[in-house]
Amino acid sequence: MKNVSRSSTLLTVAALAATTLAMAPAAHAVTPETATLSFDCGSYGSGTATLKATQDGTAATIDLSTTAVTAPLPVGANSVRSTLTLARNGTDTATFTGSSNPAIPAGGAVSTGPLAGTVAAGDSLEAKTLTVVVFGITARCTATSPQNPGPFVF
Repeated sequence: MKNVSRSSTLLTVAALAATTLAMAPAAHAVTPETATLSFDCGSYGSGTATLKATQDGTAATIDLSTTAVTAPLPVGANSVRSTLTLARNGTDTATFTGSSNPAIPAGGAVSTGPLAGTVAAGDSLEAKTLTVVVFGITARCTATSPQNPGPFVF
């Protein structure tokens, strides 16, 4: 009798575990996770940018590194304010902002992020403009190429 009740208990536990896994929310993923594009920042320069996106529910972040803007002097950590504007589904825009960056040496490419924004399931986002503020100086950049391999889809 003990073996039967032990077997029943194990089967019940296994069934509950399987049900729990089946009912767990699906992990949110963004594809592609990484994209590249080119920016023109006027007198501040032009160059390529790499964007890395992550998603957690409706919250999303994008880390950005670009050779289009370089630091004229050493820049301390967490002192670059950035705003990345992306076309959303071809009809709207999404804005990602942040003031987080690693220390950047003089002449180094600007890296910033995570830039935080909000997304909905199925959103397709493609970078259009970038504003970077360093030492109170604002560089406004415009995308000159589409994202490669394509827009982020959340």
